[in-house]
Amino acid sequence: MGYLRNGACALALLLATTAGAQTLPTPAEFYFDADTRTVTPLVAIEGDDDQTHAKLMQLVDRNGRNAEQARAQLARALMRSGREETGRAMYAQAFDATSNRSPLRSALHWHFAWDLYRLGHHAEALDQWRQALDGRLVRPSWAPPTLAMALWSNGRRDEAVQWYAAAVRTEPTQWNDPASYPALLPDWTEAERRTLAEVFAAWRAAPPAWP
Repeated sequence: MGYLRNGACALALLLATTAGAQTLPTPAEFYFDADTRTVTPLVAIEGDDDQTHAKLMQLVDRNGRNAEQARAQLARALMRSGREETGRAMYAQAFDATSNRSPLRSALHWHFAWDLYRLGHHAEALDQWRQALDGRLVRPSWAPPTLAMALWSNGRRDEAVQWYAAAVRTEPTQWNDPASYPALLPDWTEAERRTLAEVFAAWRAAPPAWP
């Protein structure tokens, strides 16, 4: 498992050097792109039991076809099961094995962000979501509500409201009532939807002008 520890150290260094670089782009007017490349599930083998994880490890060790997705799927399983250090190390391997131009790159950042956020690492999560956006021409529909929640959780409330306003501009009939959140955000937890509802309340109290 030494290579996993080395991977964890490498990822810790990367996160340490990027944690302060969380300047997000100014919100655009609209975000209509589905961005399926980023939000696609990272699944090499269906399942989430010990047998599936063993098969994923075999794919990783062989470093053959689907090895990148296997690393990502295993990293997520490790993070969700409380083995955070090992999960971070597996993510580090996945990033090392994936070029910046790979279609998988933005998905890695996006999923890693969710894993970090749900472990309470809100600043690190925000930076991973930022990297999922960096250098890309798409205007993904996931960005306004997700970044609004992440910024609010990091105490950057004015920015959070600006991003929520972008969601409302894009789909005004969807984002003007938190009662719609369970349908719009079925994969979010109740706590995450409550956080977004706090952003909504701040937006409704003082909606920012555009531009």
